[in-house]
Amino acid sequence: MTKERILLVEEDEDIAEVVQFNLGKEGWRVEWVEDGDRAIVSALRTPPLLILLDLLLPEGDGLEVCRVLRASPLTAHVPLVMMTSKSDEMDIVRGLELGADDYLTKPFSPMVLVARIRSILRRKSREATPDDSPLVAHDLRIDPRRHEVSVKGKPVSLTSTEFRIVHFLARHAGWVFTQKQIVDALKRTDASVSESPMEVQMVVLHKNLGKAGDCIETLHGVGYRFLE
Repeated sequence: MTKERILLVEEDEDIAEVVQFNLGKEGWRVEWVEDGDRAIVSALRTPPLLILLDLLLPEGDGLEVCRVLRASPLTAHVPLVMMTSKSDEMDIVRGLELGADDYLTKPFSPMVLVARIRSILRRKSREATPDDSPLVAHDLRIDPRRHEVSVKGKPVSLTSTEFRIVHFLARHAGWVFTQKQIVDALKRTDASVSESPMEVQMVVLHKNLGKAGDCIETLHGVGYRFLE
C-alpha cells in the first residue's frame, strides 16, 4: 500500500531528518524540499495529505508560499501547518489569515508534531458533519437548529452573535482563528453580525458560559481556539 505523503518545506537538514524519521515511523511518507519554489511545484503537481511549512526559507518567503497554495483550487483545502522560530506574533497572525491551519513554534518535540498532525487530520474528517447537527463538547451542548446552548443541561442566554461564535469555534475545535477570521466567517452567512470589538464579545461570552467558557482558549496577540 502506498504511504500517504506529507510535504515538508524546511531549510534545516537536521530538522528535516528528525521529522522524516519520526513521521516515517507513523506510516507517512515525507517528501522534503528546501525552498518555496520547489514546494509550490511539488504541491501543485501532486497535492499531499498535509504540508509542513517553515516560514524562514532561503528562496521564497513562507508566507508567500502559503498565499500561493491557498489561492490554487488544487491545494486550497490541503491542511497546512506553519513552523516558525520567530517570536513576532504578527507573522503567525498573517499566516493564519492567509489560510494556514495551525502553527508550531521551534523547537518542538517529535511527539508534539505527530499529535498535532493527527489532530489536524481528525478535524478535517469532521468537517463533513452537517452544520445543523448538535455538538456536545466539554460541559456544553450546542444545538444550531434550536439556536440554544446549555451548560450541564442548563440553558444559557446568548446573543445571536455570541451563539454563532461559540458554534463556529466548536465546529472547528483545535483550530486557531484570528479575530478577523472569526468575523469574516460569521459575516459570510449573516451580514448583521455585531460590530462590537471581538475582545469585548469574547469577555462577555466567557462570562455567560461561566466555568464552561474555559474551553475557549485565548492566544494573546494571535486569536482564539476551542479546546479539543
